[in-house]
Amino acid sequence: MATEDGGIGLPQMSEEEMFSLLLSDDVERDDSEPAIAAGIGEQMLHMSLRPLPRSMRARIRDISSRIPAKNAVLIGGGIGHLSAWLLDLWCGDPANPPEVPPSKPDSFRIIEPGGKFGVIIDRLIRRHGAEVWTQVIQMPWSELAAEAATWSAATAALPQTAQPSPLPLPLDLVVIDVPESDRSSTAESAFELLSPGGVLLVQEPEVPTGDVGVAGSPSEMTSAQKKVESFNQWISFVKGVSENHSLGFVELTGGTLAVLRRT
Repeated sequence: MATEDGGIGLPQMSEEEMFSLLLSDDVERDDSEPAIAAGIGEQMLHMSLRPLPRSMRARIRDISSRIPAKNAVLIGGGIGHLSAWLLDLWCGDPANPPEVPPSKPDSFRIIEPGGKFGVIIDRLIRRHGAEVWTQVIQMPWSELAAEAATWSAATAALPQTAQPSPLPLPLDLVVIDVPESDRSSTAESAFELLSPGGVLLVQEPEVPTGDVGVAGSPSEMTSAQKKVESFNQWISFVKGVSENHSLGFVELTGGTLAVLRRT
């Protein structure tokens, strides 16, 4: 249960101690792929889609299991691979349901603008029996975040008959799985929607290497130059978060997981 001071149920711990526990792996679980996720992983290989490293997926699951989130969001549903890991965490294996139902969020929204993938994820949700609290939102995150931010800012002035926010707010857990070039902007807009004590998980962009030159204009930027620009945006975002909030990094096989907590 979240505490009044924005903690995650560990008020006796210092921020450093809490982060150390939050970021650690779960010794009671291994990184074995859940059965449904394994099948989706095979489909991804056939479709030439690149999944997050398994160590990253497992650590996202472990950290998510420690956050008593009322409202959780996965930005970048794709074909449903990471969704399957999270639904397995919160629902268990449909073929072998647990005797004691696991703790789950009140709402889980999976953001995936691709219509074809949205249909696949919707099937996955029904397979886990999570239709009541889990939904796919088929909108680009930039549009959805702008709508949610506007709604949040205008809440006090809105009549009770007004349309609700497209996202249940505030967000307690945000997991981001989008292309590297979009991670900085996605993380920045999502962080603004976090509740006090809310946590955002995202793979850190890779550090650019080599001389990429200078573009004459934004429209003339090469992919390497765009990568540098995106990474600089990430550094600026992380620096801003570190001044008033908490963050940590977990070095894993295949990349680094950034964990940002709003205080």
